[in-house]
Amino acid sequence: MKRTSLAALIGIGGFMAAATAILTTRFYGSMMAIPITVSATLWLMVAVCLGLTWKVDKATDEDHGIGLDNSQLNPLTIAQFMLVGKASAWTGAIVGGLYAGVAVYVIPNAGTLVAASDDLVGVLASAVGGVAMSATGLRLERHCETPPPSDGLQAVH
Repeated sequence: MKRTSLAALIGIGGFMAAATAILTTRFYGSMMAIPITVSATLWLMVAVCLGLTWKVDKATDEDHGIGLDNSQLNPLTIAQFMLVGKASAWTGAIVGGLYAGVAVYVIPNAGTLVAASDDLVGVLASAVGGVAMSATGLRLERHCETPPPSDGLQAVH
């Protein structure tokens, strides 16, 4: 499996922000309200990714923390954690970009439109939550990587 590219995450986030900004300027009046509770799932996934990263770090710091014994963290579990991190990184970039695009319209119009001022906190919490989810997902993925062999041989991928 290839590493998630930071440039690709930034690119998809920027594309989603630009596309959503264009659509929001045209269709904001038809959109539903965006309460702060919309961002709850994003922040929950940030906490999950941080917890899983801590668990992997704890296992890799110990001499015998990774293995097939009941007291050890299974390598397949770490691989599953890596998939959670990869999915969180991409989902956070997409969702964060979407809400950043909405923020491009909401922030300047919050002083004049009541709907925009009502949506401001929810939009900002969701945009920041998406970026945080992407960052913690990428961090989790990078912490789950297998270190290179110590004898200098290349690992087979």
